[in-house]
Formats: sequence, C-alpha cells, structure tokens
Amino acid sequence: MLDQQYKTSIVRKEHFNAAHRLNNVHWSQEKNSEVFGKCNNPNYHGHNYELEVKVIGFCDPETGYVIDTKILSDIIKNEVLEKLDHKNLNLDVIEFRELNPTAENIARVIFTLLRKYLDKKLELKIKLYETPRNFVEYPA
Repeated sequence: MLDQQYKTSIVRKEHFNAAHRLNNVHWSQEKNSEVFGKCNNPNYHGHNYELEVKVIGFCDPETGYVIDTKILSDIIKNEVLEKLDHKNLNLDVIEFRELNPTAENIARVIFTLLRKYLDKKLELKIKLYETPRNFVEYPA
C-alpha cells in the first residue's frame, strides 16, 4: 500500500496569446512611459503566454487522482482560455477594465477564476510566463 501522508502536485500546461498595455490612468503620459517603457505603447503589444496550473493535494485512494486532468483541462479552457486567448486584455476582459494587466495581475486573476471550481482541500498555484525568461508565480 502506498503512503498517503504526502501531497502530490499535478500540473496542466496551457498557452494563450493576448495583447495589453501597461498604463496607470492616474499618472501622466511621461511617468507611464518612464515606468512601463515599451509596454506603455498606446497601440498595445502582445505576448505568447505560457501557463502552468498546479493543483496540490492528496491522491484519492479510489481513483489515484489528485484531480482528473480532463476536468482540470475543461475548467482552464472554459474559465481562462475562452476569456483571455486572442483578446486585448485592457479592452475585452472585464477584470482588467480598472486593473493594470501586468503579468502579476494576470496570474492573480487566473487564480481567482479557477479557485472557485476546485475543492477547498486542494491547493492551487499559478505560474505564468510572459516571455521565456520572465514569469510570475501566484501565490508565491
């Protein structure tokens, strides 16, 4: 019999493309340009985001799953990809109407979108790659 005292992580990788503009409406254009640089382009810019959704918990003794990957995949598709893929985050996604769509905030929004569909006993971690060298994790 396998030891059930240790948690196991399962990770689902996904990909989406989206445009955004980093901008603080309370700042001058000069300050926005100084702080956000090219990411403040008034005509927006895009990224090919790589997403890792990690679910952590104990394996169910009957199925051997932490979570059924098909169920996890469907939740991510319906709640994240349908909402963010090939969208202008600033204009098309209600969560970013008043929230600057930084990688940090995108990861937090994804976490919030997914958290409500997972059993409370499961932990959730989001890793979002904005570029191959820049990524964020939420929660840290």
